[in-house]
Amino acid sequence: MTIYHVQNKKQCWYGTPIGILVLNTAYPCIPGSVANATTFSFPVRYKIVEKESVGHTLKQEDRTLLNPFIDAAVELQNEGVKAITGTGGFIGPFQKEVSDVIGVPVFLSSLLQIPFIYQTVKRPIGVITSDSRLLNSEYFASVGLTRGIPLIIRGMEAQPGFRNAIIEEKGSLDADAIEKEAVGIAREIITENFDIGAILLECSELSPYAYAIQQETDLPVFDFITMINYVHSALIRKEFQGYM
Repeated sequence: MTIYHVQNKKQCWYGTPIGILVLNTAYPCIPGSVANATTFSFPVRYKIVEKESVGHTLKQEDRTLLNPFIDAAVELQNEGVKAITGTGGFIGPFQKEVSDVIGVPVFLSSLLQIPFIYQTVKRPIGVITSDSRLLNSEYFASVGLTRGIPLIIRGMEAQPGFRNAIIEEKGSLDADAIEKEAVGIAREIITENFDIGAILLECSELSPYAYAIQQETDLPVFDFITMINYVHSALIRKEFQGYM
């Protein structure tokens, strides 16, 4: 008989390896979204960052916004998760501060994948973000990116379907319309930059359209989901079964 022991007295449940910080949003989180649990083939645990909406996080540069994210991350750690991510790409600037106080792996921005992607394809990377005006040098520095990697950045801020649903949180979401917008942006990137080697979706709410973007571009498409799945595969290894 296997004997198990309590390792964390604050933990009252088990089996949720990935903790996800969720912004206080008011839009439907469809399959493929990080904030939809059916997106994953393994259990995840969500924690709402109180009072933080997408619009607020995108528009504010106030570093005091960091405290609610740290508090929520600490709660997730106390509840037994093995790693912590988020549902909003623009919480990425908090990567260092949150990881400094948390004892499990923290990965708050899909941009963390860029060095790996570039070493794989050795060509420019197309980045589709929620608002291209906010991906500045300070943001890149906060997630450890240097100037040496060629990036082609395009934003969704001018796309009405995406803007109404995600940025302005009107309360409804037209998935077909947003898919057409996202595919159009991807098409624009590869048309203007023939040597693109991969597409990275910075915004976690663009992941539902990754398949359509790949069908259009025939390129590797990375996003929050590829990152979360990768980390999970390292955290929860499975014994190999086979024969010789």
